[in-house]
Amino acid sequence: MNAWDTATAHRNDVTSAELGWERFFRYGPYGFLGLSTFAVAVTSPFMMDRSDVYAVAVLVPVAFVLQLWWGRVRPTVPPRSRAAQCYFVARTAVAFTLTWYNPFFSVFAVLGYFDTARLLPRRAVRPGLLLTAAIMSGAQCGSGLPPVSAMNWVAFAALFGLHGTLTMVFARIGDREADHARTQVDTITELESANARLEQAMAENAGLHAQLLVQAREAGVADERRRLAAEIHDTLAQGLAGIIAQLQAVTSVGDADPAQARVHLDRAAALARHSLGEARRSVHDLVPAALEHDDLPGALKRTVTEWSERHGVRADFTVTGTVEPVHDEIAATLLRIAGEALANVGRHAGASRAGVTLSFMGDELTLDVRDDGCGFDPAALPPAGGAGGFGLGGMRARAERIAGTVEVETEPGRGTAVSARVPLVRHSR
Repeated sequence: MNAWDTATAHRNDVTSAELGWERFFRYGPYGFLGLSTFAVAVTSPFMMDRSDVYAVAVLVPVAFVLQLWWGRVRPTVPPRSRAAQCYFVARTAVAFTLTWYNPFFSVFAVLGYFDTARLLPRRAVRPGLLLTAAIMSGAQCGSGLPPVSAMNWVAFAALFGLHGTLTMVFARIGDREADHARTQVDTITELESANARLEQAMAENAGLHAQLLVQAREAGVADERRRLAAEIHDTLAQGLAGIIAQLQAVTSVGDADPAQARVHLDRAAALARHSLGEARRSVHDLVPAALEHDDLPGALKRTVTEWSERHGVRADFTVTGTVEPVHDEIAATLLRIAGEALANVGRHAGASRAGVTLSFMGDELTLDVRDDGCGFDPAALPPAGGAGGFGLGGMRARAERIAGTVEVETEPGRGTAVSARVPLVRHSR
């Protein structure tokens, strides 16, 4: 059971106890008054004379009317109010007088032990209890009030000492219980306040969670759009550029060399089929076709060889370090970066030679693509997604998606070197 459940159970217990005491204070005085009156009626021939009976006959209705009045006003007045104090004084005086006439009326007087703390201010509680103890001691001393002999006075003193001591002890215990009850009430109040704050925080968290879900969905949509845009650029755009280049070569050859024209047409058809397959894989977020049957070094070697044949530029591929199986996402990212870098070399560099190096370096993979072309000024590049396409920005975005980096070293007339560094995430096969 947690703290909140414990506090709730205790609050329910306190409520039940308060309801019980409420019933006692509402109906108990009538029961005590009736019981003591019955006992007095039975014993009056042996303990009372006619004048005493007449006095009791007057005082008992007074006590009853007093209880009726208090039962009506009690719910409307606060505890320890002036009305409550007046009621205590009047009832105690009536009870004392009745007990003076017949000790059995001490049954009615005993009410002072139960409600003194509810009716009197804190400083008057103990005197009120001692006054009730004196009435009870007088009723039990053997002769009633007042004691008629020395022995009765001794008995009265002993009984008063006993009643007074017990009263003070129980009053002390009652004070501690009251303090403990107040502490528990304060604790329950604090728990309720904390629970209210917790519910408010949970409501705020629910709102934030819903907002985060919306933002995550929007971010996912935007990321998927960027992915598809990059895939289209790296597959369809490069494929279409290659097809256009082959068709232009067919146009330039014309009828002069049908065999060479046929070679270019075959290459254009192969590029079209390859681009179509890559487009389908991009839509379904699959690995590039080159990685379906080869590992990363083999796929890179095939990509470099095909690029070299299409562009008529010498391109070398080198692997350094111990070759290890690479996770599909890492391999696909490096293959796409290599394809985009070589495409840039073919379109812009005017190079006579290119080189691609894949280096296995412990927990890191490095891909270097170099050419001896015209180079460029990095500061003059158009922004990503503009007229210049995805290019270097797309390569950097791909690398960053897998916690990698792409660096470019170039200057006009001195070639270009693109270096991609990514973590080596091994693929368990």
